[in-house]
Amino acid sequence: MSDSRKLYRRIADSIAAEIESGRYKPGDRLPTERELALQYGVSRPSLREAMIALEILGLIEAKHGLGITVSSQKQRAPAFTDSEIGAFELIEARRLLEAEVAALAATLISEEQIAELEVLVQKMGDADPVKAEKADREFHILIAQSTGNGALTTCVENLWDWRYHSPLARNVLARAADLGMNDRIAEHTDILTALKNRSVAAARQAMHEHMDRVIEHLLRATEIVAVENARKASSERRMAVATRMKALKKGR
Repeated sequence: MSDSRKLYRRIADSIAAEIESGRYKPGDRLPTERELALQYGVSRPSLREAMIALEILGLIEAKHGLGITVSSQKQRAPAFTDSEIGAFELIEARRLLEAEVAALAATLISEEQIAELEVLVQKMGDADPVKAEKADREFHILIAQSTGNGALTTCVENLWDWRYHSPLARNVLARAADLGMNDRIAEHTDILTALKNRSVAAARQAMHEHMDRVIEHLLRATEIVAVENARKASSERRMAVATRMKALKKGR
């Protein structure tokens, strides 16, 4: 029987089983991300998805100078649900679907819809992240609507909104949102320009490139969060040591 579990889930379950079996003990350092990706024969996004899932569940943690280590707290193997779609999975699915949606839209979109997209691109620059994200969502859905295909529109809506139903996806995307996406407006402007030019190839390519950069952004965001957590822990340790030293000096 084939294994129908999601790829990141198979990796996470495998690592969790090795932790529970004692192969990796509390405090042990796991192989590097590159070594694990080679071991499981997967891409960086799939491996990162699995590691973030294990981190959320408290099975592993990032430690300054040590990399990823097994948590010192005893945990049971994780219980994943089918609703837990990873952020990288969602973006990869959107990359495949929305590139073709954009290509089709380039031949069908109206001038009125192009004007609406221009307004939405401007709204993406709003200082309020909620309003900026709302404009981003409406931009992608409007492109789907311009094809006149209700099934495609529903698929785009569902892929976008799945982030709110999956704790794993929500966690990763929240980390990325905290760092901001400076290229958001430029990338969407490229998509809009291709649609204005009625270029099927350019619209497809612009959407591909946008999604590729989102994936790279998520990879950087999750790396930065791990580094910042390590720096914070290191800073707290230094402050504790400094406090103890001051107390010792006063006691002399």
